[in-house]
Amino acid sequence: MPEHTAASRLRLSGLCFLLQILNILLFAVFARYSPESSPSHCPPQLDCSQRNQDSGFQQPRFWDVHIQVLLSFGLLVAFLSRYGPGSAAISILIVAFTIQWAVLLQGFFYFFLNGKIYLGAQSMVSADFCTAAVLISTGAVLGRVNPVQMLLLALLEVTVCTLNEYILLSLMGVRDSGRSLTVHTFGAYFGLMVSRVLYQPHKDKRKREEQQDMGHQLDVFAVVGTIYLWIFWPSFTSATTVLDNAENWAALNTYFSLVASTVATFILSPVLYEESTPRMVQIQDATLAGMAVMGMAGEMLVTPFGALIAGFLAGLISPLGFRFFTPVLHSRLKIQDTCGVHNIHGLPGILGALLGTLLTLLATADTYGDSTPSEAITQSHEPVRTSSQKPVPSLACRLELVFPLIAQGSRTITDQALIQLSALPLTLLLAALGGCLTGAVLKTKVLRSPPDAQYLENTVLWEVAEERCDPRAGGKELGISTLV
Repeated sequence: MPEHTAASRLRLSGLCFLLQILNILLFAVFARYSPESSPSHCPPQLDCSQRNQDSGFQQPRFWDVHIQVLLSFGLLVAFLSRYGPGSAAISILIVAFTIQWAVLLQGFFYFFLNGKIYLGAQSMVSADFCTAAVLISTGAVLGRVNPVQMLLLALLEVTVCTLNEYILLSLMGVRDSGRSLTVHTFGAYFGLMVSRVLYQPHKDKRKREEQQDMGHQLDVFAVVGTIYLWIFWPSFTSATTVLDNAENWAALNTYFSLVASTVATFILSPVLYEESTPRMVQIQDATLAGMAVMGMAGEMLVTPFGALIAGFLAGLISPLGFRFFTPVLHSRLKIQDTCGVHNIHGLPGILGALLGTLLTLLATADTYGDSTPSEAITQSHEPVRTSSQKPVPSLACRLELVFPLIAQGSRTITDQALIQLSALPLTLLLAALGGCLTGAVLKTKVLRSPPDAQYLENTVLWEVAEERCDPRAGGKELGISTLV
């Protein structure tokens, strides 16, 4: 085994040991299970306004979100033939570390009382959201950083991501249940700024060649990852909605956006590329884009045709971005985007933020009353019943689900819309500053691999054998991955 590979493996082992011991000590000193989680009661001393700590929390929702983060995102980064096994292994390591670190940091911001952090099941869901942002960022630098740098990136990004989320959701009162801003937009542009700082032009040609060496496993991973996205992402989008009514809106809107973005890809891809039908990876990208755009607007009142329009636009933006904007990022801005996170998370996330701002301007009692039967519109706040005898929330209740400050009269519609809009440049600013700082740390000499080891950076855990010909495969060259 080459000397630099052994040294890298030992550095990774040592860093994992130190970080895990740190997490264990911090959990031992500060973390406790919340006794209020069982009776669905939140003490007034804790900030539960945005988190709804375990109130009405459904355990399947946590399973869906966790499977989504672990499997879907893990499969999305395992698409390079020589980097695939190592990427999958490192993504699991990042998930394992980031969840612990995010639970602690978010606990200090939201659930710190009398010197202790009180945790519940919803804390894990919030940590999964933060983990998703980190995995999105790693997609921008995939193949150009070693596992030690990946762990340090997660360590620093969780800190900035938690700060951004706290400012937006708690201090400013921004509504972003599906995390268009705090996950998709933040994660994409944080990773892009790290990639810009780490830009190495003399390595670029070799990396582009490696990106093209994808093999048949690309479509296999894309198929499985897309299936998981279709199954679990609506739960991901609706996991932090307040009540079941809003959860249903978020899930339905996400599905409508998903189907429209997929159709848009079949419309545009044959025009942009000389292919009769899109490749599976393009459908996967459209699925991500259609879901990212509904992150903020998912719980808001979006008519079915509105969700279809938003998804259709996102499905057009993604292939257009790959075709025209990605070359500009690389040639003019010197940003290498391995997985195309700018087109499948960044741009759709921005579109979702703008859509959320527009829907906020339409957040009136009359608008929210469109789904209530005309005979049920009264001045009373009592729930009305349909022929099926199921309660239908009154106008005030519907508005209060999504915009409680507007319903209570504490904030005007215009003020809330301006706050929703201002959250976008603030998120971009924090992502850019945090990404530059993290990139500068990762670029230090002690963390960089020797120049001749750059090609094996992402294979510290996995050794990729030389390609060989398999006579049973018709002379095709195959690569074999073995654990180091």
